[in-house]
Amino acid sequence: MDRRGFLKVAGLAGVGVVAACSASGPPVPPPSTSSVPSGPPDWAALRSRMSGRLALAGEDGFTYQGFNPVWDAREPAAVAKVTSAADVQACVEAARGRVAIAARSGGHSYAGYSSPSGGLQVDVRGLADVEVLPGDQVRVGSGAALSAVSNALVASGRCLPTGTCPSVGVAGLTLGGGIGVLSRRYGLTCDHLVSAKVVTADGRLLTVSASEGPDLFWALRGGGGGNFGIVTEFVFATLPAPDVTVFSLAYPAGAAADALGAWQTWLAQAPPELWSNVVVRGGPQPSARIGGCFVGGAGALASLLNGLPAPESRFVQPQTYAEAVRYFAGGPISRESAVASSRVARDAVDAGRAVELLAGQSDETYLIFDGLRGAVADVAPDATAFPHRTALANVQIYLKTPPSSADEARTKLAGIRDGLGALTGDTGYVNYIDPQMPRWAEAYYGGNLSRLHAVAARYDPDRVFAFAQSVTPDQ
Repeated sequence: MDRRGFLKVAGLAGVGVVAACSASGPPVPPPSTSSVPSGPPDWAALRSRMSGRLALAGEDGFTYQGFNPVWDAREPAAVAKVTSAADVQACVEAARGRVAIAARSGGHSYAGYSSPSGGLQVDVRGLADVEVLPGDQVRVGSGAALSAVSNALVASGRCLPTGTCPSVGVAGLTLGGGIGVLSRRYGLTCDHLVSAKVVTADGRLLTVSASEGPDLFWALRGGGGGNFGIVTEFVFATLPAPDVTVFSLAYPAGAAADALGAWQTWLAQAPPELWSNVVVRGGPQPSARIGGCFVGGAGALASLLNGLPAPESRFVQPQTYAEAVRYFAGGPISRESAVASSRVARDAVDAGRAVELLAGQSDETYLIFDGLRGAVADVAPDATAFPHRTALANVQIYLKTPPSSADEARTKLAGIRDGLGALTGDTGYVNYIDPQMPRWAEAYYGGNLSRLHAVAARYDPDRVFAFAQSVTPDQ
């Protein structure tokens, strides 16, 4: 079983590429770039400026594909494999006003936006250093994968709440918010961001924090990947790595609605030390698995699990944080073809109606309810750009499909997404970005959208980083 298959069946998931913004205070906005001449970039000049490598389509070393083969047809004209912030600045200056430009970190964009067709992909995976700093902070290059971050922190007895998929990039995860197995206890990944270095549309390299460029810093915490700049480095505050107890409860075909309904009531009353999700798997009679992570011992967890329906099988195991990282990462990782979307459930939904959306679907169709609240809700919805602070759960909709059947799968996805939206409301999580999401800007950003529009007008008035679902200067 590949890793995503493991996560869907085991009840464990996590996902998320680069930048975003807001409006008030310094730094000053960039000058308009409307006078930049059109036409293709001077690739030779860009190549001469880079310490990294520039590869044009057809040349040796030209690789651009992300995790999902569905988007392999989105071929850029060039890939810049950068090794410094100066390389990123050179790329922005070369592409500005000429071709689309996008950053690629982990390559897990659900809409393939890290591969701009005919444009310039800035591959930041060469910026992958992870340095545990004295005290409680860690400096992380924007191209680092979650596995590298976790491994470095584990070796120092520290942790950072992140997603579970080891090949996901820290940049995309953070910039969209960052939901993971420690979220209810310690908050989102973006809640631990101390500062970031970002190349803006005019080619400047800015360091932003709560006291320096606070508007841009606000937006980098949940405003979504791809907008208004390319992050080159993050500094996070970390925590002592806790010992935890992991668990997985399996429910047979036909019992999914009862399991989901009970889980929603149970989670709403659970302490923040407990994170959990429900994976509902399609079929004639959908099945379910409840999994999770408890910051505490097996005895205390056992009493909590007694509040759920009796499962068909049960796995409970105390683990060190290092063991838990490996457990949630699952098996070997390979590329996987799929279409996906999301909804955000503010409160409990009608479990029977939700499960019915998967009845008769293939057994590679999933609804994944990831628990929220706890520490996530301790932060105000407008304190960062992530708006879904008070929600009970984020729901990922995931359909495995070969690329040749992607159009048919998208039709099925839309039916499930819109049916679920009738139960949850028209909201969604930007890290599971869906190119066909109705009213996507409102769905992903909610009440923070107008502030993000203002930041776009301030930092990228000429839409240097524009793509199909970018935040624009338009009000």
